[in-house]
Amino acid sequence: MEFNIPEDLELTKKFLVKDEHIANFLGSGKVAVLSSPSMILMMEQTAMLAAQDHLPEGWITVGTRVDVSHLQATNKGEEIVVTAKIKLVEGKHLTFDVVALHGENKIGEGIHERHIVNKERFIAKIQK
Repeated sequence: MEFNIPEDLELTKKFLVKDEHIANFLGSGKVAVLSSPSMILMMEQTAMLAAQDHLPEGWITVGTRVDVSHLQATNKGEEIVVTAKIKLVEGKHLTFDVVALHGENKIGEGIHERHIVNKERFIAKIQK
C-alpha cells in the first residue's frame, strides 16, 4: 500500500506544563519543572497527529525511535510550543525533526521516528 505523506508535513501544537508533566511527580527528577519524558511525549504526540490525517482508515503510526536533547528547564504552569516537521519518508518509515520552545527559548530538539502500521494487524500481533 502507498501512503501520501506530504514532504512539507509540519504541525505545531501548544502544551501547558501541568502537575502530571513535572519531574518530581513522574519520579524522573526532584524539582517541579517539565520532565524530559513529558517533553518527549509532547513531541511524539505532535508527530503522531501530524501524520494521522494523511493515513487511510485503519492505519496508524507507532513511535520507533527518539533521540532528543532537553536543553532548558520549564516551570509548571508555563506554555510550550512543539513543532514536528517531516524530515524523511521512506515507505512506511517517517522521520521527524522535533523542537520544543518556551517563548523564544529552545528547550528541546531532536529526531523522532514513526512507522506506519495497520492498527488491527498490529494489535493482533501483540496479543499473540
